[in-house]
Parts: sequence; C-alpha cells; structure tokens
Amino acid sequence: MEKKVLTFLMIMIMVSPSFSQTGGDNVYEFLNLTHSGLVSSLGGTNVSLPVNDLNLAYHNPALLNSGMDKSLALNYVNYFAGINYGLAMYSRSFPGTGNFAAGLTYLNYGTFTETDASGVITGNFTAAEYALSLIYSHKIDSLFSLGINFKPVLSQLERYTSIGFAFDVGASWHNSSKLFSAGLVIKNAGYQVTTYAGEPHEKLPFEIQAGISQILAHAPFRFSLTLRHLEKFDLTYQYQQPDLTGENKVSSGFLENSMRHMILGVELIPHKNFYLSAGYNYQRRRELEIESKTSTVGFSWGFGINTSFMNIEFGRATYHLAGSSTNVSLILRPDLFYKKFSN
Repeated sequence: MEKKVLTFLMIMIMVSPSFSQTGGDNVYEFLNLTHSGLVSSLGGTNVSLPVNDLNLAYHNPALLNSGMDKSLALNYVNYFAGINYGLAMYSRSFPGTGNFAAGLTYLNYGTFTETDASGVITGNFTAAEYALSLIYSHKIDSLFSLGINFKPVLSQLERYTSIGFAFDVGASWHNSSKLFSAGLVIKNAGYQVTTYAGEPHEKLPFEIQAGISQILAHAPFRFSLTLRHLEKFDLTYQYQQPDLTGENKVSSGFLENSMRHMILGVELIPHKNFYLSAGYNYQRRRELEIESKTSTVGFSWGFGINTSFMNIEFGRATYHLAGSSTNVSLILRPDLFYKKFSN
C-alpha cells in the first residue's frame, strides 16, 4: 500500500508545476462553485470530512464511500444578480468493485436584453453552463481511499458554445479511531476542446487542495483546516505601480500569503441528528472587503438536521456588503424513505 500512496503523491507533484493560474484567468470557473450547504458554511471548500454526505464527493472523489449507497443529493444556491446554480447526484456501491456516483451541475446566468450596436433592443438571450460528474472511488485498505471525477463540460453564452472536460483526482485517509482525517485533491486538470468563437484555447481553473479534520474525543466539536492553491504561493492581487526602474514590483509578506491559502471551519455536534457550523475564508475577506466597513465578509455559518432517510443542510456565506449566498441541500435515501412510509 505504501508504494501505491507514494506513486500517487509523485504524480501530483509532477503535474503541479505546469499550472499556476487562479480565479479570473481561466475558462469554466463555475466548476469551483460550492453546492453543499455544509461545505458552504465551513468556508466554501473541504476535502477531508469523513462523513456519509454525498455532496462531499464533489469536492474530493475519494470521500465517496459505501455509506452513501443509494443516496440522492439535491442542491440549490441563490447566488447574486439573479444567478442561480445547483447540483443533483446519485450514488451506488458494489462490494468488491467500488463506489460510483453520477451527477449534473448547472449555472444559470438568467436572461439578458439583446441590443444592436446603436442600442436598439432586438430581443433577449440566455447564458448557462453545465457539467456532468462521473465519480469512482475505491478503498485501498480500511484507512485509505482513492477517487476520480470525470467532468464533461458544456458552456453556452448567447449563441457561442464551448465544450471541454476536466478531471479531479483525490486521496482520503483517516486514523483507526476515525477522529482524525486528511484529504488531498488535484482539481480541474483538463482541456477546452472547442472555444466559443475560434479564439485560442484557455486554461481550466486547475488547483491542488489539501485538508485535515479533527473531531474531539470528549467534546462535540470538529475542526477543519483546508489549504487551497498549493500549486501557487502568491495569491495576492494588487494594482501594480512602476518603481524607479520602470518595473512593476509588488511584494507580500510570508504570513499574508500563507493565510490566503487557509480556510477554517468548525462544527458543533451536540447530537448525531443536528449540527451547527461556521467558517472563515481569509482570501475571500481580503479580496472583497471594503476598508471603511469590513463587517462579516469572509465568514459563513449554517446548520443541518439529519434523520435516517433524509438530511437537510443550510449554509449562508457573506461575500460582500452587497450580498450573501444561500445554499440549501437535501440528501435523501429513497429506499429507506419508501420503506419507512410504506409500512
């Protein structure tokens, strides 16, 4: 098993130097949106939680496990400016073969007014993006799992269409007591097959993420730390001003850059059927805060209600003083639901 793990990590290290882009530089940025109410409440990204929540498989395919067998996840997000998006996914597990899940995510930008060059209204047009998720995971042993998510992508903006594909490759590990867990993911390694209007091919929002989660043995708390963009250290963005030599130079401190990679999350779990959660995304706060009034930008919160056949998750994340996003997730076990109400 050690050789398999070493090989997997070497592949990740070899791939990572080829990419350095972050948000705003790539095509299909919607692949990084957060669907899960739980993950949204924990800061927007988590790759290490060892719970039977099908939505987590979208963030790390290695987290897909047999405990999610026959689960149906339905997610809806009320975003900004009339934009909404969601994810529907279903999973099956087969002993000796592995765990499978398939889903569809969409992003609807809404309807826009179409005008000609002189401003005369000529009609309306729409814009939307879609991606399939075809996930497979396999347990290497009782503690370690690997997974892969293949994502064909269709992007349609007015009459312009682009097709591509992306892969997520992940690893998950937990200790024998299941109190500590860790995850590592290569996200959105892929290719834009066709461009919108014959322009050069663009890069996908490639990213390497890692995270750890720790639940306390004698207290109802679980803490998570997720690291984003491990392929690129400097995540700062500043308007650059030429120095005396005429060159643009912007330097950021080591601590500032380190913090921008981190997302912190905490859960209060007083009962197995209920939790409260909160998160802090430092990068989001630094990029979207207003100096005169920072408020709760970068913070998020939520709660969840779990039953034997249904989980309800709610997440609320503050992006800017101008607004927040609301994530609602419903995870069903249709077989258990039918069994419970058919008796």
